[in-house]
Amino acid sequence: MSWHNYVTAISTGAITFIATNIDDIVILLLFFSQINSNFRPRHIVTGQFLGFTFLVILSLSGLFSGLVLSKSWIGLLGLLPIAIGISSLVNREEDSSEEVLQETEEYQETTITNLLSPQIYSVAAVTVANGSDNISVYVPLFASSSLESFVVTIIMFFILLGIWCYAAYKLTKQKIIADILTRYINHIVPFVLIALGAFIVLKSEALSLIKLAFSCFCLMILVKNNEIEENSST
Repeated sequence: MSWHNYVTAISTGAITFIATNIDDIVILLLFFSQINSNFRPRHIVTGQFLGFTFLVILSLSGLFSGLVLSKSWIGLLGLLPIAIGISSLVNREEDSSEEVLQETEEYQETTITNLLSPQIYSVAAVTVANGSDNISVYVPLFASSSLESFVVTIIMFFILLGIWCYAAYKLTKQKIIADILTRYINHIVPFVLIALGAFIVLKSEALSLIKLAFSCFCLMILVKNNEIEENSST
């Protein structure tokens, strides 16, 4: 594996992690703001790593399919993160983290007996629930990666996850910065997901730039029509 491939794998892994986990900052801020004698930072960090590991395991089907399917077919999976990004733009919500934050509080208030450190499992459960959409991004990314690139990407994921936890802990002491992140996160992520999906499609040469643009246009129409149908049925 050349240095160019290493740099590509590192940068792709970093961009993918940030795009799919930037909203986790909000959840981590909530967790760290609730630290007390029974809920310690180690519970949050361990639970975050446990939940994220589970998401990665669920995404391994992409790596295995990448060893079987042709490169061009795998590249079409890049349309998934594009669809997610377009859907987020079309169906924009004021604060998409509120529902997850409510789930977080429910997990915190639930009493789980006869289990070791139930706080860890609570954090892990919220991490999985909040990151379930990540699988749709990780599967095509892993499928388009070689084994070496996959290993580098996974290493980057877990390094950045540790940085994420540390940054969130520090941000709890900087309320102004935390408020800014919470306000603008949902506006940035859709564009990053679309760019990531386009990178996967073009890298694998599954579609030309013109065909990719036309596919995005069709996806936008489908998502918009689906939103109209949902609104008319409610």
